[in-house]
Amino acid sequence: MTTPVPLREPTFLILTALAREPMHGYGIVTEVAALSDGRLTLRPGTLYGALDRLTDEGLVEPDREEVVGGRLRRYYRLTDSGGTVLAAETERLRRNVEAASQRLRARDARASEDSAVVPVREAPAIRPAIRLAGGAA
Repeated sequence: MTTPVPLREPTFLILTALAREPMHGYGIVTEVAALSDGRLTLRPGTLYGALDRLTDEGLVEPDREEVVGGRLRRYYRLTDSGGTVLAAETERLRRNVEAASQRLRARDARASEDSAVVPVREAPAIRPAIRLAGGAA
Protein backbone atom coordinates (compact mmCIF):
# COMPACT_ATOMS: atom_id res chain seq x y z
CA MET A 1 0.00 0.00 0.00
CA THR A 2 1.72 3.14 -1.23
CA THR A 3 -1.12 5.67 -1.04
CA PRO A 4 0.03 8.71 0.89
CA VAL A 5 -2.15 10.54 3.33
CA PRO A 6 -3.60 13.08 2.72
CA LEU A 7 -5.71 11.74 -0.10
CA ARG A 8 -6.81 13.96 -2.94
CA GLU A 9 -10.52 14.70 -2.75
CA PRO A 10 -11.54 12.54 -5.75
CA THR A 11 -9.68 9.55 -4.29
CA PHE A 12 -11.20 10.14 -0.86
CA LEU A 13 -14.70 10.31 -2.35
CA ILE A 14 -14.21 7.19 -4.50
CA LEU A 15 -13.13 5.22 -1.43
CA THR A 16 -16.03 6.70 0.53
CA ALA A 17 -18.50 5.72 -2.20
CA LEU A 18 -17.24 2.14 -2.06
CA ALA A 19 -17.29 1.94 1.76
CA ARG A 20 -20.98 1.04 1.86
CA GLU A 21 -21.18 -1.54 -0.93
CA PRO A 22 -19.56 -2.64 -4.20
CA MET A 23 -20.44 -0.36 -7.11
CA HIS A 24 -19.92 -0.17 -10.85
CA GLY A 25 -18.40 2.86 -12.56
CA TYR A 26 -21.58 4.84 -13.20
CA GLY A 27 -22.72 4.14 -9.62
CA ILE A 28 -19.42 5.50 -8.31
CA VAL A 29 -19.73 8.63 -10.49
CA THR A 30 -23.27 9.21 -9.19
CA GLU A 31 -22.31 8.61 -5.57
CA VAL A 32 -19.25 10.90 -5.75
CA ALA A 33 -21.43 13.67 -7.20
CA ALA A 34 -23.92 13.20 -4.35
CA LEU A 35 -21.21 13.08 -1.67
CA SER A 36 -19.68 16.31 -2.99
CA ASP A 37 -23.05 18.07 -3.37
CA GLY A 38 -22.41 18.22 -7.11
CA ARG A 39 -19.02 19.95 -6.84
CA LEU A 40 -17.14 16.98 -8.28
CA THR A 41 -18.12 15.16 -11.45
CA LEU A 42 -15.80 12.32 -12.40
CA ARG A 43 -15.29 11.69 -16.08
CA PRO A 44 -14.93 8.06 -17.16
CA GLY A 45 -11.24 8.40 -18.02
CA THR A 46 -10.49 9.95 -14.65
CA LEU A 47 -12.57 7.40 -12.77
CA TYR A 48 -11.14 4.31 -14.45
CA GLY A 49 -7.60 5.68 -14.21
CA ALA A 50 -8.15 6.20 -10.47
CA LEU A 51 -9.70 2.73 -10.09
CA ASP A 52 -6.71 1.15 -11.87
CA ARG A 53 -4.32 3.03 -9.57
CA LEU A 54 -6.32 2.15 -6.45
CA THR A 55 -6.45 -1.50 -7.57
CA ASP A 56 -2.66 -1.51 -8.08
CA GLU A 57 -2.28 -0.05 -4.57
CA GLY A 58 -4.55 -2.73 -3.10
CA LEU A 59 -7.19 -0.27 -1.88
CA VAL A 60 -10.00 -1.48 -4.15
CA GLU A 61 -10.53 -4.65 -6.12
CA PRO A 62 -12.96 -5.97 -8.68
CA ASP A 63 -15.92 -7.59 -6.96
CA ARG A 64 -17.87 -9.10 -9.84
CA GLU A 65 -18.88 -8.55 -13.45
CA GLU A 66 -22.25 -8.72 -15.15
CA VAL A 67 -23.52 -8.08 -18.64
CA VAL A 68 -26.25 -5.44 -18.83
CA GLY A 69 -27.68 -4.46 -22.20
CA GLY A 70 -24.86 -6.27 -23.97
CA ARG A 71 -22.19 -4.31 -22.06
CA LEU A 72 -19.90 -5.57 -19.35
CA ARG A 73 -20.41 -3.90 -15.99
CA ARG A 74 -17.59 -4.37 -13.48
CA TYR A 75 -18.21 -3.78 -9.80
CA TYR A 76 -15.47 -2.65 -7.43
CA ARG A 77 -15.26 -3.00 -3.69
CA LEU A 78 -13.15 -1.48 -0.95
CA THR A 79 -10.45 -3.80 0.41
CA ASP A 80 -9.49 -4.03 4.07
CA SER A 81 -6.41 -1.91 3.26
CA GLY A 82 -8.64 0.61 1.52
CA GLY A 83 -10.87 0.75 4.59
CA THR A 84 -7.82 1.36 6.78
CA VAL A 85 -6.60 4.19 4.55
CA LEU A 86 -10.08 5.72 4.40
CA ALA A 87 -10.44 5.52 8.19
CA ALA A 88 -7.03 7.16 8.71
CA GLU A 89 -7.84 9.96 6.29
CA THR A 90 -11.28 10.46 7.85
CA GLU A 91 -9.68 10.80 11.28
CA ARG A 92 -7.06 13.26 9.96
CA LEU A 93 -9.80 15.38 8.40
CA ARG A 94 -11.91 15.16 11.57
CA ARG A 95 -9.00 16.50 13.66
CA ASN A 96 -8.45 19.32 11.17
CA VAL A 97 -12.14 20.24 11.23
CA GLU A 98 -12.18 20.20 15.03
CA ALA A 99 -9.09 22.43 15.24
CA ALA A 100 -10.58 24.89 12.76
CA SER A 101 -13.94 24.83 14.55
CA GLN A 102 -12.32 25.57 17.92
CA ARG A 103 -10.42 28.51 16.48
CA LEU A 104 -13.48 29.90 14.77
CA ARG A 105 -15.46 29.63 18.02
CA ALA A 106 -12.66 31.45 19.86
CA ARG A 107 -12.58 34.15 17.19
CA ASP A 108 -16.36 34.53 17.33
CA ALA A 109 -16.24 34.75 21.13
CA ARG A 110 -13.56 37.46 20.94
CA ALA A 111 -15.58 39.39 18.36
CA SER A 112 -18.65 39.09 20.58
CA GLU A 113 -16.71 40.34 23.60
CA ASP A 114 -15.21 43.20 21.60
CA SER A 115 -18.64 44.35 20.44
CA ALA A 116 -19.98 44.15 24.00
CA VAL A 117 -17.27 46.44 25.39
CA VAL A 118 -18.51 50.00 25.48
CA PRO A 119 -15.70 52.52 25.41
CA VAL A 120 -15.57 54.67 28.51
CA ARG A 121 -15.66 58.37 27.76
CA GLU A 122 -13.59 60.61 29.87
CA ALA A 123 -15.63 62.51 32.34
CA PRO A 124 -15.34 66.26 31.95
CA ALA A 125 -12.91 67.81 34.32
CA ILE A 126 -14.57 68.93 37.49
CA ARG A 127 -13.55 72.34 38.48
CA PRO A 128 -14.36 73.58 41.87
CA ALA A 129 -16.74 76.46 41.85
CA ILE A 130 -15.13 79.58 43.07
CA ARG A 131 -17.37 82.10 44.50
CA LEU A 132 -16.27 85.58 43.98
CA ALA A 133 -17.27 88.43 46.05
CA GLY A 134 -20.67 89.49 44.94
CA GLY A 135 -21.97 85.95 44.43
CA ALA A 136 -20.88 85.36 40.84
CA ALA A 137 -19.49 82.00 40.11
